Amino acid sequence: MNTILYVGEHSRTYDVQWHEHAEWELVYCTGGEGTFQFENGTTMNYKAGEAVAIPPRERHCNFSSEGFTNIYLRMAEPSMPYRSAFRVSDDGAEHLRSAFAEARFYFLADVRKRELVLAALGELITSYMIVYRSNSEFSKPVEQIRAMIINNYAQCDFALDEAIRQMPFHYDYLRKLFKKEMGITPLEYMTGLRMKKAETMLTAMWGSDYSVAEIGTLCGYDDALYFSRVFKKHFGCSPSAFAKNREKNGTKTTQEEI
Repeated sequence: MNTILYVGEHSRTYDVQWHEHAEWELVYCTGGEGTFQFENGTTMNYKAGEAVAIPPRERHCNFSSEGFTNIYLRMAEPSMPYRSAFRVSDDGAEHLRSAFAEARFYFLADVRKRELVLAALGELITSYMIVYRSNSEFSKPVEQIRAMIINNYAQCDFALDEAIRQMPFHYDYLRKLFKKEMGITPLEYMTGLRMKKAETMLTAMWGSDYSVAEIGTLCGYDDALYFSRVFKKHFGCSPSAFAKNREKNGTKTTQEEI
């Protein structure tokens, strides 16, 4: 989740033709202003200091009379519970702009293990987009479950079902409410966080002293075999194979035409 696949940048631009992507596209306007138009006829205006998130296969174009500059990135499986395009405003300290700029730098940088920084930035940018869209986007029970999972997902003794059952609502109601607002179940959300941490640690494991079993423990799994089964289901290969492949290909940079 939250994997940054590509980062690009537009200098002063007036028109971007109709196109679509297989992944989410996130665009941060660094200067000027413009309008996104979508194939369903809707439009979305934006200006400097704002970011627009566009879901996969959403055909769109981008135009401006005065011109705009931006940083844009494509992200695989961002953990955002949204199905349509939306716009957010950055905060006064421009934290979101800084995160986009760092993603651009590390995507182009010839730095070993740069994917570790990109993974962290993908997580950070996704979190900013969720928080900035609305601090009241989720109901109070869902926010409580999310916070509970985020604070405890890496603990082997954390019993998610038991924790939810201790809340003053019926378990089935909470589970359905969470899935309605987040798009996934509480367990799927927790597993996603664990797999993201495992991905980050396994990417760097050949430069560390941790074994696969120890990484599993640090990600919340006290059973190494179960950790391997969950990881293989999520990524399509064993943790060891994943780590070896990342070590082999870690210095390669994927580029494409802008």
